[in-house]
Amino acid sequence: MDLASTEKSFVVMVAAATFVAFWATWLAITWEPPIEARLRALRTRRMKTRSEQGAAATRAASTKETSLGLMRQIADRLNLLRGSAADQTTRKLRRAGFLSRDASVVYVFIKLALPLALGFLMILLTSSGLLGVSEDMSLVVCIGAVLSGFIMPEVYLKNVTSRRREVLNYVLPEGLDLLTICVEAGLSIDAAFRRVSREMQSSMPELAAEFELTAIELTYLPDRQQALENMAERSDSPAVAALVNALRQTEKYGTPLANSLRILSQEFRQTRASKAEEKGARMPALMTVPLMVFILPTLITVLIAPAIMSMVALT
Repeated sequence: MDLASTEKSFVVMVAAATFVAFWATWLAITWEPPIEARLRALRTRRMKTRSEQGAAATRAASTKETSLGLMRQIADRLNLLRGSAADQTTRKLRRAGFLSRDASVVYVFIKLALPLALGFLMILLTSSGLLGVSEDMSLVVCIGAVLSGFIMPEVYLKNVTSRRREVLNYVLPEGLDLLTICVEAGLSIDAAFRRVSREMQSSMPELAAEFELTAIELTYLPDRQQALENMAERSDSPAVAALVNALRQTEKYGTPLANSLRILSQEFRQTRASKAEEKGARMPALMTVPLMVFILPTLITVLIAPAIMSMVALT
């Protein structure tokens, strides 16, 4: 091997060694533990997800605000949100559990648009012949659709209100038990409402929402009696009204609150058990008509049919 080839080999080895040295130095400077790299990747992914969710929420909020603005503009032009009728509508919606300030706007818009939409849809269906209704009955069907559009929101609101009232009456004894525990532990009534609402968020959401709103009103309203009156008005329940009266007497006369809550809980639980027993006692009377109409004719047919067939065969 000559001197030139030796020098070339030496240069290549030096260059390779220099490259390896620089690469090792770079890795030593930029190296981080695997767990830190994983955490950084998770933070990056989380920030990206939050930004995407924020953008989606912003788009949804803008769309919602646009639609609500259109509904509110139509309702204001037609003067549907003024006067005693609007206050009564808001009161009905609160009793049904719709506590948003835009609930009355949406309800009034649906009550206005649903008859028109159903009437227009029925006109299209009857004119195209898809329903198979004669020309004499098409006008009656269209008028019936429009009247149904007027009635359906009211019926739906009444059903939701009655269901919410029944749920509140059913779960109130358990809520009063938790309130009694919190009061006996030394919490004030608004703090007890807030704690019980947090504990019942998943199991009893209706009562939890009612207690949470009552706790907020007890904290921020200047008149605590007004907050209790609002709870009784929103619930539209005799049991909640009895609870409000007990709380008023406790604040007015200084009677022990835990004893009053315990007595109310026992009374409501007994009332719930008596209603269940009443429904159970009504079952035989309710089952009489289906038994006579559906079961007895079938049983009689099964019993008499062989004898009739034998008599027919003999003749």
